[in-house]
Amino acid sequence: MLTIRRSNDRGGGNYGWLDTKHTFSFSDYWDEKWMGFRSLRVINEDWVAPASGFPTHPHRDMEIITYVLSGQLEHKDSLGTGSVILPGDGQRMTAGRGIRHSEYNPSATEKVHLLQIWLMPDKQGHEPGYEQKSFPEAEKRGKLRLIASRGGAEGSVKINQDAKLFVTLLSPGEEVKHALGAKRHAWLQVAKGEVELNGRTLQQGDGAAVSDEKQLTIKGTKDAEVLLFDLA
Repeated sequence: MLTIRRSNDRGGGNYGWLDTKHTFSFSDYWDEKWMGFRSLRVINEDWVAPASGFPTHPHRDMEIITYVLSGQLEHKDSLGTGSVILPGDGQRMTAGRGIRHSEYNPSATEKVHLLQIWLMPDKQGHEPGYEQKSFPEAEKRGKLRLIASRGGAEGSVKINQDAKLFVTLLSPGEEVKHALGAKRHAWLQVAKGEVELNGRTLQQGDGAAVSDEKQLTIKGTKDAEVLLFDLA
C-alpha cells in the first residue's frame, strides 16, 4: 500500500526570514491524519533567509537529522559543538536528556534550503550527542547511500532507533530498487526533481508512506534527489 502526501497539502507558512513546509503536524500546524509515520515524526522543508536563523532553543528525547540541499547552515550547541553543515552532509543530534542549540545561515546573500527531520528514539533519556559526516555525490549517484542507521553501518551516522535513512541522486531514466523486509515500512521524500515510485509520480516536496510492499522501485523522471526511510 502506498499513500501519497502531496507537497501542496503540507502545512507551514512564510515568516519573512523563514519559509517552511511541514509534512507532519508541527508547531501551529495540526492535522490528526498526519502526526508522523512509524518513528518518523517531523519532516520540515525550510528556506532560511541570509543572515537569519533559529536562536538557541531546547530539545529533548528526539533524534534530529538536518540535511542541507543548498547553501550552508551553522550549528552550535550546549555540548560545545560548532560546525557548518554543507549540502550532502549527514548530521545527527541526539537530544536525549536535554540539549540546546542554534542554527544560523551565515551567508549574507544566499538562502539555505534544508530538510529538518525528527525521529522518535527507541527510549527516553539517552546521552545527548552530535555527529556529522560528509557523503560525496558520487556515493549517491544512481545508488542508495545509507547515511543514518542504528548501528552506524557502512559509515553512516548513528541514530538511536531501528531505522535507516538512504539518499539517492537520479538522472532521468535511472532507477534504484530497495527490498523491504518483513513487517518493515518506508517513507520516501522527494527533496528535488521528480521520480516514479512503483509507477506513481512524485514531485519535489511530495512524500509517500509505504506498507505491505516487498520492493520499492524508484525511477528518475527528472534530475532528482530523494530520501528513503526504512522503518520498523
